[in-house]
Amino acid sequence: MRTLLIAGSVALLAACGPSADETANQAAANSAQPRKKPAHCFFKDHETRGWTAIRGKDGDISVKGEAFRSDSRYRALLAPPAVTGATAELSPAITINDTGYAAPENWWKLSATIPNSGAVETVNVTCGGKTVAELKVPPKS
Repeated sequence: MRTLLIAGSVALLAACGPSADETANQAAANSAQPRKKPAHCFFKDHETRGWTAIRGKDGDISVKGEAFRSDSRYRALLAPPAVTGATAELSPAITINDTGYAAPENWWKLSATIPNSGAVETVNVTCGGKTVAELKVPPKS
């Protein structure tokens, strides 16, 4: 009798779970994520320059470049990096100039360090959907 009661409880609990079709539909919905829309680009092609990427002794990559802002109420900066596998991506952006100073000739020096980037081999500087610079970085030795 006890065995029948346990077997009946297990069967009842199994019937309450999602069906195979529902599980497959949920898995398909989770894998079909919407494509990330590129951020707005505040810079024309000729308004960024001098992109370099160098791996430091600690293995982290430092990225440097410059971006032009004709309106000194705003300053250029680099958005936080996104790392996917062996590729890192950075984008120049703008923010309100809270420094009280303008950049020389309105060219802002930009720099960022990509932490824990020992596996990164390529750094892409993007603006909107466009790649401004593709920088190859030797692997950490």
